[in-house]
Amino acid sequence: MIAFVASRHLAARAAASDSPAATQASTATVKVPYAASETAPVTLPAFDPSTVLDSISPLADFHTIAPTHPRETAQDYTVDTGDSIFGIAQKFNIKPESVLWANYNTLKDNPDMISIGLQLIIPPTDGVYYKWQDGDTLESVAGRFKTTVDAILSYPGNKLDMTNPVIKPGDYVMLQGGSRQFQQWLVPTIPRGPAGVATTVLGPGGCDTSTGSYYGSGTFIWPTATHIISGNDYAPWHLGIDIGAGMGTPVYAADSGLVVYAGWSYQGYGNMIMIDHGNGYQTLYGHLSSVSVACGQGVYQGGLIGHSGSTGNSTGAHLHFEVRYMGGFINPHYVLP
Repeated sequence: MIAFVASRHLAARAAASDSPAATQASTATVKVPYAASETAPVTLPAFDPSTVLDSISPLADFHTIAPTHPRETAQDYTVDTGDSIFGIAQKFNIKPESVLWANYNTLKDNPDMISIGLQLIIPPTDGVYYKWQDGDTLESVAGRFKTTVDAILSYPGNKLDMTNPVIKPGDYVMLQGGSRQFQQWLVPTIPRGPAGVATTVLGPGGCDTSTGSYYGSGTFIWPTATHIISGNDYAPWHLGIDIGAGMGTPVYAADSGLVVYAGWSYQGYGNMIMIDHGNGYQTLYGHLSSVSVACGQGVYQGGLIGHSGSTGNSTGAHLHFEVRYMGGFINPHYVLP
């Protein structure tokens, strides 16, 4: 096309001049690759219908990733095999104490009181899920459960009118971030001596241990070959650890000492053994399937004392293990290797 336009331009200049050169230029012929009206030949690739091409689906995708909104209402939960307060709390991403506080009328703050089929209330968030009582006021409830009136009013799930809040007796209110003291339900420490233990309190496993002379070393070993926590760990509301030991797993004395209780416990521990180590320490072994020692018997560290199980208030086989010192509870993790 450029060559064609150039020839026309030269012809115009020659026409404007009478010189022979101009006349010669006007008759010159300029070749172009093809005329403007012609079509250049194009070779297309062969079409292969079997070829798979990556492409974007034209179909609309109606699935969207929406933000997960926290629950604002409580829900019911049925206790199943293997459940623990610690495990249930993990399922709902809340603290175990929040589950206990929401179910005081059922559990009385005792995590060992759960059983298969029991119905629990799961609060929507951490804090105290509280049933309003006659005579309660926002100020009195906030003070009792260590929260604020503003926190109660502003929690969305409570659905309260900020200017005129009305809460009737029997209504449930979420005290987000609130807390209270726990009521402890514990087997009392049983020291060696002539008194033994009152069978009317614990069960038939006590005896006179005044003649016992076995003493511990002050160091401890794990009472099972398993060192895994399965269930409730040590906490202010659970003053022991639940070791993941299957049904019938051998249980050993964590240190040498004198058996001061061996038998059934009425306080939810099922078959239970307590050993006094004669140096201020006592250890307790609960939910056993069988007991292999008798009250008043001396045992050595690592000696077989029973087998793990799920007796008493338990939803699955494990060993409940406690360590006490001078009548108080200590975290077993502090003394176990």
